[in-house]
Amino acid sequence: MRKILLLTSAAICCMAMEAGTIKGIVVGDDDKPVAYAYVSVEGKKYATQTDKNGYFRLEVPSGTYKLNISSMGYEKKQVDIEAGNNNVKVRLHEDLIHLNQVTVTGTRTPKTLANTPVVTRVITAEDIKKIDATNIKDVLVAEIPGVEFSYSMNQQVSMRLQGLGGMSVLFLIDGERLAGETLDNTDFQRLNMDNIERIEIVKGAASALYGSNSVGAVVNIITKSESEPWAVQLGTHWGNRYGEQRHGVTASFRQGRLTNILNVQNDKTDSYRVYEKDNADSTLVYGSRQWNFKDKLVYRINGKSHLIGKAGYYFHERNSSDIQKDRSRDFSGGLRYVGQLTDDDALDIGYTGDRYDKSDFYPATKKDLLDYKNTQHSLRALYTHTFGKELAMTLGGDGMADYLKSYQFAGGGSHKQYTADVFAQADWNIGGHWNIVGGLRADYFSKYGWELTPKVAAMYRTGAWRFRGSYSKGFRAPTLKELYMDFNMANIFNIYGNENLKSEKTNSFSVSAEYSKRYYSLTVTGYYHILDNEISTIWDQALDNGRGAMHYQNVEGTNLASIDAMLMARYPCGIGAKLSYAYFHEFTRNGAPNTADTRPHTLTWQVDYRKAFRNYELNVVVNGRYLSKADFHTISYGAFDTYLAMSSPAYQMWKLTLLQRFFNAFNVTMSVDNLFNYKPKQYQYNSPYTVGTVFTMGASVELGQLVRLF
Repeated sequence: MRKILLLTSAAICCMAMEAGTIKGIVVGDDDKPVAYAYVSVEGKKYATQTDKNGYFRLEVPSGTYKLNISSMGYEKKQVDIEAGNNNVKVRLHEDLIHLNQVTVTGTRTPKTLANTPVVTRVITAEDIKKIDATNIKDVLVAEIPGVEFSYSMNQQVSMRLQGLGGMSVLFLIDGERLAGETLDNTDFQRLNMDNIERIEIVKGAASALYGSNSVGAVVNIITKSESEPWAVQLGTHWGNRYGEQRHGVTASFRQGRLTNILNVQNDKTDSYRVYEKDNADSTLVYGSRQWNFKDKLVYRINGKSHLIGKAGYYFHERNSSDIQKDRSRDFSGGLRYVGQLTDDDALDIGYTGDRYDKSDFYPATKKDLLDYKNTQHSLRALYTHTFGKELAMTLGGDGMADYLKSYQFAGGGSHKQYTADVFAQADWNIGGHWNIVGGLRADYFSKYGWELTPKVAAMYRTGAWRFRGSYSKGFRAPTLKELYMDFNMANIFNIYGNENLKSEKTNSFSVSAEYSKRYYSLTVTGYYHILDNEISTIWDQALDNGRGAMHYQNVEGTNLASIDAMLMARYPCGIGAKLSYAYFHEFTRNGAPNTADTRPHTLTWQVDYRKAFRNYELNVVVNGRYLSKADFHTISYGAFDTYLAMSSPAYQMWKLTLLQRFFNAFNVTMSVDNLFNYKPKQYQYNSPYTVGTVFTMGASVELGQLVRLF
């Protein structure tokens, strides 16, 4: 018995000698405490958070440890600490460039923006607010050089990104595809900016993760989830030209395990006429009105898993003539499970349904004739297993049923296609400097077979520098419209599909260098795309008994090169600046004329100043864009086998925005768009259809914050 007591006492003494405590405080540059910062021990499972006063406490065995300290809005820091040190003071420097935001688009493995090996541009809700944006077009032209929106036939909006059309850029909402298209482009009007947390943009082919259409870029719009017990925001926006109006309400609540956020937005513009400089010609620009309803319901099963239900309705009506209006509608919904099964295993599985319709409405007779319906039903599963902090393996698959009924098919008929895919990705951290991601995906299309796409990306980080490089293969499968189209083009000629079309294919390469430290960030990236089997419409004089017609066909392709550069600066005094530049060049093959109407040089810039007082906040923003002259070739009207030399003039647009916030509840926004009253001499399809300077004013109130004031 005596021996047992002695042994027990010795063990207790040893445990007491080996146990230790680390206590301290985390502060910022201004010596103010950083609340709820995350404190962890490198290579161990010891972790905690600071309290509201910045203090933390860790119980660890005796020894020396590396502490990792991080908090949103601050640079991460690592310090060497010995157990028993009860007077630790860690100072975090502000990360004013915001490179520590989480991004998932580039690799599907959650990472901080600074540590993803794929160059990713993140546009935050704060950025969108500064732009005073209504929809995705406003955001992209203000933030991304090389993006240009223009008019296609009948004033349908189209987009080009550094030589690639809208069908080569994949738009997602929370990682899900969208049904419907308008002249080979997404219906951009349905992508309004209320209830958006951030937009993630990855340039270059991403088919190894996202399949078809992600040839040139992926734009993933991430929606918000509610964190307050309840909130209601009412907003309105008016412009002095074009009859521009925007009204909206966002209502949300959090009760127990359930949260919900509902957003409703109504937009309207009147038709207006633009006149050329000599008043010799004019163009009527169609007005429109629309409604957008979005609801997101989240049920937290436990601390590591939750269910997400989403539903949406979109309605758009365009004043295309006095006797007819174009209408489009979208109905969408889905259910998704996201859960951490164990510390090392995560599962993301979901279903999405999306139906997009187009119709012709005749006000005199009240008839609404449906002539287009695209329905997509998608299933997705994503499983990730992590091996410590070094390796994450992701496996996934998708299945989709795609149905299209269209006025562009013979007799207004319909066609179906089924697709399925499987993919795998490895995300490997090597030491403290290297991160390598490799992926492989196989896609099956019921109309023509299989596509295999690989991807590899690497990043080397040292100090304030990040060096990245990647290779990826992309493809764009021919759409049902391109396969089966049989359409009479205003009794001028016919356009025919081609059931023998092959996929467009790209081999994309990129290299980049990034320097980021405290107040500054500079990123320079070069891209090179080798595009083969490009899908295009070709004039064939032998069709239609020698009258000639257009038909879809694979052509040889082209090579596209571009350079992006972005410089950001932000200072503690509240001044920030952002300058982005893009250069583009098309290398045609076999002496073919250049047909890319993308401008070789584009610039976007923004300078803002923010000052916060106790009950008042001021933000002054000046932004703008410059687009250089573009020389290109286009098919001659009436002689569709002949190319004509064309050019688009250079121009620049500026915008001044004043944002004010009172008592953390009232917001007032005033903007002057087209600040220097630019008007084109001649309105072309890719001209800004502006009649001069536009003044707008908006106001909103957050009822939850207002109630808390009293």
